[in-house]
Amino acid sequence: MELTQATVNDLLARLGPERSFMYLPSDVDPAYLTDLLDGRYGAPRTLVLDGFTDPTVDESGGAALLAPFEGRAVTMRAWAYGDQWVGTGTVRGTEGAGRPVLVVAHRKVPEPLAVAPHEDGDIDWTDRLRRITGWTRPAQRPDVDWAEVESRLGTTLPSDYKRVVEMFGEGAFDGFLDLNQEPWTHLREDGLLVWASTEHENLYCWRAGAGDPDRWPVVIRTFDGEDVSFDCQAAEFVCRVLVDPHHPFTMARFFDTHWFMNYGASD
Repeated sequence: MELTQATVNDLLARLGPERSFMYLPSDVDPAYLTDLLDGRYGAPRTLVLDGFTDPTVDESGGAALLAPFEGRAVTMRAWAYGDQWVGTGTVRGTEGAGRPVLVVAHRKVPEPLAVAPHEDGDIDWTDRLRRITGWTRPAQRPDVDWAEVESRLGTTLPSDYKRVVEMFGEGAFDGFLDLNQEPWTHLREDGLLVWASTEHENLYCWRAGAGDPDRWPVVIRTFDGEDVSFDCQAAEFVCRVLVDPHHPFTMARFFDTHWFMNYGASD
């Protein structure tokens, strides 16, 4: 079987909602299939390697992908995508030989959280973002030298943004909203620092001033040059666009379940 993105599309369509997995022809290279899925869904999580299952794997981390194989998985890597887990690897057949497989399973975020329109109080929006996306990985960039970054930029950065970068690392929320690992400065003459962007060419910024960075408002520079302001921090803004269907920049109409597509190395 010649593997291409079109082939993968066809295989996933054939699985659909009725079938949980399929054995693939023996000439399929599992590593190449992993690369194709990696290009589509970001860096995978390794559930099983050389027959050993990661002991931290649970339902929030893709364990449902292993259920059909009753301990026979030799390798298995998993990707979150909306309300699905997608997995591929090799499984021991009845004669003991490894067979390549493609697997899908339902993905349920443990705490799907709505956001009230005018919710206030002492809310940890970074932690809420972690729960909305079902994020269970360890911090991806815990050792960022923010002192060096801020010295180079000539400004302190909002604390919630730094926590989000440390937690999630390089990637995109719902595979759509790209998180900058440090702000872009090309709009600085307009008083804006860009902390994220989207496929629709909207730029997610702060109106950066001399005051407390944790009080900088979020400003969206739209693809047609309009600036739209929001009186909130970056983490709160992302939470709201993910789950509030009435938000002017909502992503809630595309997916009911949300995730973070990581671009880094697989774990």
